Amino acid sequence: MKSLFKKARHLAGATSLALALSTGTVSAATPKDSLVVGWQFDDIITLDSAEAFEFSGSEVIGNTYDRLISYDPNDVSKIFGQAAESWTISEDGKTFTFKIRKGIKFASGNEMTAEDAAFSLQRAVILNKAPGFILTQFGLNETNVKDKVKAIDADTLVFETDKAYAPTFVLYCLTATIASVVDKEEVMKHAVDGDMGLAWLRTHYAGSGPFKVEQWKPSEIVVLSANQNYWNGVPAMKNVFLRHIGESSVQQLLLEKGDIDIARNLETEQLKSVEDNKEIKLIKKGKGTLYYLSMNMKDPILAKPKVQQALKYLIDYKGLADTVWDGRGQIQQAFLPKGFLGALEDQPFSLDVEKAKELLTEAGYPDGFDVELIVRNSPIRVDTAKSIQTTFAKVGIKVKLIPMDGKQVLTVYRARKHQLFFGTWGPDYQDPHTNADTFAKNLDNSDDAKSKPVAWRNAYAPEQMTKDTLAALVERDADKRAAMYLAIQKEHQQTAPFAFVMQEQEVAGVRANIDGFVLGPSFDSNSYKDVVKK
Repeated sequence: MKSLFKKARHLAGATSLALALSTGTVSAATPKDSLVVGWQFDDIITLDSAEAFEFSGSEVIGNTYDRLISYDPNDVSKIFGQAAESWTISEDGKTFTFKIRKGIKFASGNEMTAEDAAFSLQRAVILNKAPGFILTQFGLNETNVKDKVKAIDADTLVFETDKAYAPTFVLYCLTATIASVVDKEEVMKHAVDGDMGLAWLRTHYAGSGPFKVEQWKPSEIVVLSANQNYWNGVPAMKNVFLRHIGESSVQQLLLEKGDIDIARNLETEQLKSVEDNKEIKLIKKGKGTLYYLSMNMKDPILAKPKVQQALKYLIDYKGLADTVWDGRGQIQQAFLPKGFLGALEDQPFSLDVEKAKELLTEAGYPDGFDVELIVRNSPIRVDTAKSIQTTFAKVGIKVKLIPMDGKQVLTVYRARKHQLFFGTWGPDYQDPHTNADTFAKNLDNSDDAKSKPVAWRNAYAPEQMTKDTLAALVERDADKRAAMYLAIQKEHQQTAPFAFVMQEQEVAGVRANIDGFVLGPSFDSNSYKDVVKK
């Protein structure tokens, strides 16, 4: 397969889209058999499912690979098999046996077998990139994974955990991007120096999903083409052109002219502007994505509990909900999104300048301090960060905003070289442990730790909360488990270096002749598979 950076130029050139999408000066109706999407996706770093841990990359993978398990985007409690046709669970709750669906073919033409599924999970554990913890938390590591995860015949995959967990927890983890099934033969053809095809798959494709990746040019275009052999129905759209358009006003203009079919990043102003346009409909979906401010405890000032408390009282939650986030979010001040088992909905914080001043004085900073805040350069994040900058200034805290593109801000944040960070977290699977594991657990706070969750990124290492999080993980009674998560969140809400601000409601502007576009509850469940044009 040729590099995705070079492949499919003929696809991009097959339409008159390029000029219209890049400049907005030419009106050109999109082809009947192609979908054109305006989207900001400058956070894509890799297209390898074992490594991708960014929103946009995971969405592309979700549309181009099959995972073992999936769920109904309108009711996440309904879990069903995707690459796995069925499964059974052993009496002791530790062994999951999956039957792989017959008739699935990869883009290479190779038939999918249980060996491909086993290899995909083994590879993800052995490489152990950013999302690797989703699988290694089951006691898997590079030395035991081939014994614990294996194909016992062409159709049967065995997945063995180290202890009995809540069964839905295991299954939800296997709905994550990292559980996508890759073509073992194709990937290993391109392995170099024992990297299991990592360098190659970052920019190439080896999946079996409804679409194939034809081209990816960072911060410019992703081209998908329909998989004509897809086992669950060939998409009506022969091509999906995902065009990086950073300006929401440009997305609005192109949507109104019909140069794009879907605009993914319309801000509040644009949404209000198009809501009465009969040629456009707005599709909304409550997401699990949370927007939060984090404070790096490596910084001696931000490590002080009273400073952390003060900053939480210096955010204008209601004002943001009524202006910047109008129609696009709801206030949520805990690490579990509303709708998850055990989600805490208490809102103890509001803008209270006097209380914040009192706390800062007690902490030894009556006149405030200087601090840097990094943020991805997208309008709603920058506008929220500007609001934080304004309210922090009321107590003398001088915030220097540093907008960056998606890749830059993640690089700094993951190296914990920031002071303040404003950004997002989306659940990797639909179980409460996904966020508890991220925000409330840190087993090793050293700089060279193997596991680097968001708690680690902010040098937050709560010993007892980590133990409580691990205990909730293995509680099989749902009511008891929910109560445990509520208790963890109440403590976390008051003592952790995180100020949760908003839970996202994603809104997409869609041309009226488009049906079947799905916004799912998670970033990797947005789907183009069933799109049709009237």
